[in-house]
Amino acid sequence: MKKDLVAYFSASGVTKRLAERLASAIDADVYEIRPVTPYSERDLDWTDPASRSSIEMKDKCYRPPIIVSDLPDAASYGRIFVGFPIWWYVAPTVVNTFLESLDLNGKTVIPFATSGSSGMGDTVKELIPSAKGATLKQGKRFPAKASEAELKSWAESV
Repeated sequence: MKKDLVAYFSASGVTKRLAERLASAIDADVYEIRPVTPYSERDLDWTDPASRSSIEMKDKCYRPPIIVSDLPDAASYGRIFVGFPIWWYVAPTVVNTFLESLDLNGKTVIPFATSGSSGMGDTVKELIPSAKGATLKQGKRFPAKASEAELKSWAESV
């Protein structure tokens, strides 16, 4: 049986903590999706239409470069959980970059997200083109303090 991978992008640390809890709960490997240029607080100001994140999210084709020297070998995994904060009701485009960097044929990709109030929105619809060859599940948004037991129960159900 193939292992699980929990890959995540975290701008503020919230998604990182949730991803680490999920990985611990299901005994999965962990991988941090890291953009070549980290996001600053100013870059993340969603109220500023000139902020880096606002500009990136307006262009559905833009793919921020990620550090690929340490990409995981997707062949080792059956399920890949992909975590991120919700930005503009979808995954940040850096998540698309990550998915497009892997051979996902035959894999199951399961998104999970953190957000103060937004739901998953069009996340799965927006990720479908980036997850070629994979079965992409609906996924779920979790509160930042979701317990290991809650995360394990959810992971076992997908």
